[in-house]
Amino acid sequence: MTQPVSPPRGSTDKVPPMGELPAWRTLAARADVRTLSLLGVLVALIVIGGITKPDEFLDIRNLQLVLTQASVIGVVTVGMTFVITSGGIDLSVGAIVALSSVWATTVATQEYGFAGILFTAVLVGVGCGLVNGLLIAYGGMVPFIATLAMLASARGLALQITDGRTQIVTIDGLLKLGERDSYILGIPPLVLVFAVVTIIGWLILNRTTFGRRTVAVGGNAEAARLAGIDVRRQRLYLYLLSGLCCGIAAFLLIILSGSGQNTNGNLYELDAIAAAIIGGTLLSGGRGTITGSVLGVLIFTTITNIFALNNLQSDVQQIAKGAIIVAAVLVQRRTAASST
Repeated sequence: MTQPVSPPRGSTDKVPPMGELPAWRTLAARADVRTLSLLGVLVALIVIGGITKPDEFLDIRNLQLVLTQASVIGVVTVGMTFVITSGGIDLSVGAIVALSSVWATTVATQEYGFAGILFTAVLVGVGCGLVNGLLIAYGGMVPFIATLAMLASARGLALQITDGRTQIVTIDGLLKLGERDSYILGIPPLVLVFAVVTIIGWLILNRTTFGRRTVAVGGNAEAARLAGIDVRRQRLYLYLLSGLCCGIAAFLLIILSGSGQNTNGNLYELDAIAAAIIGGTLLSGGRGTITGSVLGVLIFTTITNIFALNNLQSDVQQIAKGAIIVAAVLVQRRTAASST
């Protein structure tokens, strides 16, 4: 009878039990299933839109509109994904977009042309992110409270700057970016910007030390600190990144609407958080996926478009979004419980 071969003495290798997969393969399999599930939902929505309003929904102009609208909130969601992955939250993204858009479209700013508007929008976004980051990372404030305070302050300042009026953009070069003549191979420039931001965000989160530190901080901040990670500085950088994304989104919104308004970015925080959560980013931190977040944005934008084409009221849309968020969180909790 053949005797089983023992591993060499001193060897630390362990043979996994039959049928048990390594942890990384298990996580990869779950990620693939989640991504395929989201793709399935998106395809189902496209089919529903094609059945209910075939002429309007499947029109190339409407599909371009869906992608363009997804671009603005999509850029915000990329930054939100990083923040949530680290175990934080940012309730001020919509207000920061509003403040950035109105500050960048004042008469004084427009005198500096295209570059002046872009620079101002990004600078205001990063500045707000800096305040959030300092309050949370070095001031010891809870992210919920700090960003809620920023939400109120940024909205108030945006209203004060505009005095409740819409600020019209008068720079032709900027307005032309929103016209069909500027589309590249049928793709709006805003969609291309969103694609670039998404690719950069994916690379940072999945292929850099910064991304690994973000996941580590979200998984266990104390363990990350003991491992030599400057947790406070990392959190500061993450809120700066979120503010940067808000500034870019504000610039895209200015191109899309041709104006700056204090009501811009309304409920963006809800859409961004919901898209990140249904995409697979863990609300408690420690896991994030840019691909899933982008699919979440496309799902929500498609739902909104279908509702609008079928003349359903906005309150029904908000109820549907709220239900989706609750369902996504319940699924996350069940998945976490089954894995322990």
